[in-house]
Formats: sequence, structure tokens, C-alpha cells
Amino acid sequence: MATAGKVIKCKAAVAWEPNKPLVIEEIEVDPPQANEVRIKIVATGVCHTDLYHLFEGMHKEGFPVVLGHEGAGIVESVGPGVTEFQPGDKVIPLFISQCRECRFCKSPKTNQCVKGWAADRYDVMALEETRLTCKGKKLLQFLGTSTFSEYTVLNQIAVAKIDPAAPLDKVCLLGCGVCTGFGAAVNTAKVEPGSTCAVFGLGAVGLAAVMGCKFAGAKRIIAVDIKPEKFEKAKVFGATEYVNPKDHSRPISQVLAEMTDGGVDFSLECVGNVGVMRSALESCVKGWGVSVLVGWTDLDDFAARPIQLIAGRTWKGTLFGGFKSKDGVPEMVKAYLDRKVKLDEFITHNMALDRVNDAIELMKHGQCIRTVLKVSSE
Repeated sequence: MATAGKVIKCKAAVAWEPNKPLVIEEIEVDPPQANEVRIKIVATGVCHTDLYHLFEGMHKEGFPVVLGHEGAGIVESVGPGVTEFQPGDKVIPLFISQCRECRFCKSPKTNQCVKGWAADRYDVMALEETRLTCKGKKLLQFLGTSTFSEYTVLNQIAVAKIDPAAPLDKVCLLGCGVCTGFGAAVNTAKVEPGSTCAVFGLGAVGLAAVMGCKFAGAKRIIAVDIKPEKFEKAKVFGATEYVNPKDHSRPISQVLAEMTDGGVDFSLECVGNVGVMRSALESCVKGWGVSVLVGWTDLDDFAARPIQLIAGRTWKGTLFGGFKSKDGVPEMVKAYLDRKVKLDEFITHNMALDRVNDAIELMKHGQCIRTVLKVSSE
């Protein structure tokens, strides 16, 4: 392309400081260096983790930053040493790398990788090195991605090549939320056919977890949320029952225990709230119940009585639903194209990048499931 090897000036939504609206700015995006890929972002979802960094984590070293990590786009140019990608390829940027060489990548037990921001910068949620600048200042790349920008640059170990038939304004959701929830059920919890599950929180991640439970063959899928209007949507993804904790004076774990003869086989916490995490654990049946922490948070300690685990429950966590990123994302794109998983049903709003603050407000107040921002045209 004509822009290869040159600095690109383009539009991006910049978070200059925590707890403030994003500002649409003209930024500079450097050409890709060795083993890097420059991507034209076509569409991006707005995920709660973007809001977490902006309004909750608020780490002072994590700004200024270009947020966004649930995107899809087209390769514009590649740096030296890149053989896997070429200009024109449809791709999804990945917030978890897969180098295929480290001890984590070589192990079937995990999807972690020693390379990338997740290795040692969980608090700042970005690497120090960046290819983005604005007004002479470096802009951090959130989770190594920065999809709230018309162009971004990633190492090839954090990019997945996908089917050219895939609609980018739908499959962008596989960059985070849908893979996270779906994989939490299928890969991490390992939900079994005929089992009983409870999913706490019916945002995009929770609904994807419901879909994962159904995909895995669960017989009963109990959706738990304090907003009853969300249940109709949960039914679309496979929920069989709904419980609103506000309808009961007793703890939700007791309510679920009565409904399920002692507790559910699998529970998934998709909120990112340590109190809900404890409730999800206590909702599991003793002996073999498995509870998975899916919602992202790193603000508070969590707690439970030791007897909960001594009695045979398992408490575990998941990042990106346990998918090894470069392998898992193209498989999920194929599953969508084969109509084995839903994506369109998650999208409640479509907006231009200029309206990113409106999209953030919708999510802040629980008025959307997923808003997809159109960043640039294909």
C-alpha cells in the first residue's frame, strides 16, 4: 500500500487522564518494526475492561493511552521478518500473545505467554514501548492493542489471521468478550453434558458463558442478574431459568442450593466483583462443584471460608476463556461462520468512533450489551 514504510496520521480516541472523557485526536502511527504488523482497524467493540482502566484501575502510569482491545481489521503493512501476514489479510489483534516458544505456550495447561504486557504489567495494562504518538507525547497501547484508533501496530505473535469471508463488524467481538465467556464454560470450567450451571452477570461475557454452557450440553442454565430485563436476552443464548438476587431476602447461594438439590455443578462469575465471586463459589455443590472467576478486577482481595474448598469445591480463574489466542480465535471465527456460535445477537448498538464517549456511557449504565464502533471503512 502507498502508506507502507511511512508514518500514518490518523484519528484515534485518546484517554489523556483517568476518569475523563476520551478525546478524538489526530495521532501518528509509526511503521512496523521487525516482526510487527500495522493494522487498519475497521471495527471495535467497547468492553468493560476499557472502562475498568479508565474509571476503576486509574493507574497513573497507565495514561495517556489509546483504549480498545476488541477489534478487527486489515493488515496495511508488515515489518521485516514477518512471513505469516501480508497486506490485505483480515486479522484480529490479540491482547494475549502466543509466541509458541515459551514454556507456557508449549504447555496444554494454559494460554498464558511470557511475552507481551500480561507478563509483568498487569497494573498499567500496557507495555512501555509504543508505536503511537500525539502532540509529541507517547501514547500507551492498551493491552498491547489500542483498537480505538484507525491504525495500530502489534507484534505478529499477538495477531490472528482469520477467514477472509468474516464480517469484521461482527467477529471483532471475538477479540475479547465472547471468547472470554464462551471459553470460561467450555475450556476452563469444562462444563459437562447434563449438568446444572449458574452464570452470574448477564453482560456480553456472561451471555457468552451461557452460550458456552449450552454448547457444552448443560441441562439447566440458571442466569443470575439484578436486572430482570436481561433475562429475555439470556434465553436467546440458552438460559433455562432466571434468578434476581433482589427478589430474595436470603443469600443467593441458599436460593440456588434449594433449586438444585444442594448447589450447581458449575458456576461462572462474569461481573468482576469479589462479593459475587464468593456467592458463586458458595452456590456450587460440595464434592465436585467448580466455580470460575471470569470478570476482570484487581482492586480488592477476595475471601471464602476454607471449608468451602475442603468440602471438595474447586475455585479457579480464566483469562480470555483459556483460548490459546492465535489458535483459538480463527477457530471461533469459523464456528461463527458455520453458525455454531452467535455474535450478531450480542450487538445492541452500532456507532462511529467519534461517539465513543456515548458508547462508554451506555455501558457504564448497563444500557447495552455490546456497542460496535465503526473505526474506518474496509
